[in-house]
Amino acid sequence: MEIAVYSGSFNPLHIGHKAILEYLSEKAGFDMTYLVVTPHNPFKDAGLGNSGALRYEAAVKALSHYPALKARALDIELKMEAPQYTIRTLDALKKAEPGNNFTLVIGADNLAAFDRWKDYGRILREYGVAVFPRKGYHRGHDRARLLKQDPSFRIRLLDAPLVNISSSEIRAAMASGADVSRYL
Repeated sequence: MEIAVYSGSFNPLHIGHKAILEYLSEKAGFDMTYLVVTPHNPFKDAGLGNSGALRYEAAVKALSHYPALKARALDIELKMEAPQYTIRTLDALKKAEPGNNFTLVIGADNLAAFDRWKDYGRILREYGVAVFPRKGYHRGHDRARLLKQDPSFRIRLLDAPLVNISSSEIRAAMASGADVSRYL
């Protein structure tokens, strides 16, 4: 099976994430998406929001409302010893499910700094990435820059919808007492 591995803090899981999940299920050719809830993003402030366990429970509950998405939440990184590098997660999934092919799903913001990730070359050669658009980022330029380093890197640009909402914006709105239900 072709498995999309969509990792993130999902703090909270919102309509932008759901739009990506729908795209992965319906148009990107994946048989299943694993929504991997991470302890925190090492490139962002780790001190914000709910615990990993609460975010995982919320993701499981949210996905239960959309069975057609062909997605399931995983807490694999929440159970790993730190540091929870993506390459370790992908390797653990491959070891547990050797018959499946795994592709990491990231936003264009992550592709821009992907060469800062642990073992990014292995990820790009052995697993590949599928990149969805993010406002203000130029995926084509970043893809070309990485392919110049190694033409064997597998970098697929997804024609997924661009949803202009972020978890940090939702958290800020919630903190000010705004109704954010339309985004969740």
